[in-house]
Amino acid sequence: MKIAMIGTGYVGLVSGVCFSDFGHEIVCVDKDPAKIEKLERGEVPIYEPGLDALMAKNVEAGRLKFTMDLAAAVDGADAVFIAVGTPTRRGDGHADLSYVMAAAEEIAKVAKDYVVVVTKSTVPVGTNRAVKQVIRKANSALDFDVASNPEFLREGAAIEDFMKPDRVVVGVQNDRAAEVMAAIYRPLYLRDFPIVTTDLESAEMIKYAANAFLATKITFINEIAALCERVGGDVKEVARGIGLDGRIGNKFLHAGPGYGGSCFPKDTKALARIGQEHAVPMQITETVIKVNEEIKRRMIDKLQDLCDGSFNGKTIAVLGVTFKPNTDDMRDAPSLTIIPALVGGGAKVRVVDPQGRHEGEALLPGVHWLDDAYKAAQKADLLVVLTEWNEFRALDLKKLAKKMATPRMADLRNVYAPKDARRAGFTAYESIGRAAFLKDD
Repeated sequence: MKIAMIGTGYVGLVSGVCFSDFGHEIVCVDKDPAKIEKLERGEVPIYEPGLDALMAKNVEAGRLKFTMDLAAAVDGADAVFIAVGTPTRRGDGHADLSYVMAAAEEIAKVAKDYVVVVTKSTVPVGTNRAVKQVIRKANSALDFDVASNPEFLREGAAIEDFMKPDRVVVGVQNDRAAEVMAAIYRPLYLRDFPIVTTDLESAEMIKYAANAFLATKITFINEIAALCERVGGDVKEVARGIGLDGRIGNKFLHAGPGYGGSCFPKDTKALARIGQEHAVPMQITETVIKVNEEIKRRMIDKLQDLCDGSFNGKTIAVLGVTFKPNTDDMRDAPSLTIIPALVGGGAKVRVVDPQGRHEGEALLPGVHWLDDAYKAAQKADLLVVLTEWNEFRALDLKKLAKKMATPRMADLRNVYAPKDARRAGFTAYESIGRAAFLKDD
């Protein structure tokens, strides 16, 4: 199959590279000349483990190319995927579809033969029908179909998710489009991975419903964690106990400082907005959004308590600022709420993150970036574990405690055990939903 992939952001680039590894002929299109030049030099503009090697392999094999020439990419293509951004519009929670619609119109103007236009971007219910109208208006003579093919890629594990998916969701209106999509995903059919073929609206809704449900699980366990702290429970034991129930499952039950990233914040807001527009309020989702913001603010209170009620004049070392490990993505990361509160309160903040500096320097002004956790801890008043990178999972706690002016830790990912922190010489330790201690306890 020949496929054009419009957009070389996270979804577009990962999808294009993986499709080329299936054996398809892929041309990735982007309007940013600097990005295309970088890709042609073999440089990956995002951080995703294993993506650079897989991209190089398929470029060398001649199955993967990059261009700014949309017409050349679309010429002879069996399918054209739209994988452009759909950011939340300021103020109203709507997904901004301007890039999607612009891409659809541009496809219509250059396409000549039958083609399936596939929306890979996360879009509200009804968008694919709107895409069809845009294409028909721009080129009434074009023979085409539209399809919805939402992505379910976890940043940091995207290649594995694409190659061995829980499921692939395809929304179509007729058998002709279904056959094209089946041919594209044939390698997965042959390995018996589930392919859910449904209508356009159901496919669009599946994406939002899935992310809203996962965001709800995270927020639920974070609320339980707050209660555990008051009643003396251990949220890790609670999560294990309920996660063994097959109806619940153990995934997304890890207490922390709130969810972030490119999907959950944007998709929960969009689903809430869709519900409002159709007079079917998504009350659970709306509450999840509200509680998640409150959880981030609760983390600030924890840190302030560990700093004797004031950040002013304190030196605070923060380990991890990306919203999760194994990505450079800072979108809606808890760090973007927590660290400005520290700086604004008068703290000197040192930050260590294996991949977060590139984006973080612009997003977190007023902090000092270091490459080593032990250097960051030197003479610090508080150590905060904010993102659970592997580099921060096996630190020498005794060494850290000795370097600090006041050895206090806020373990916001529950990486360490309170007893280990105490034995290492920390005089105060706070985590999420577990026992804390102060030097006098």
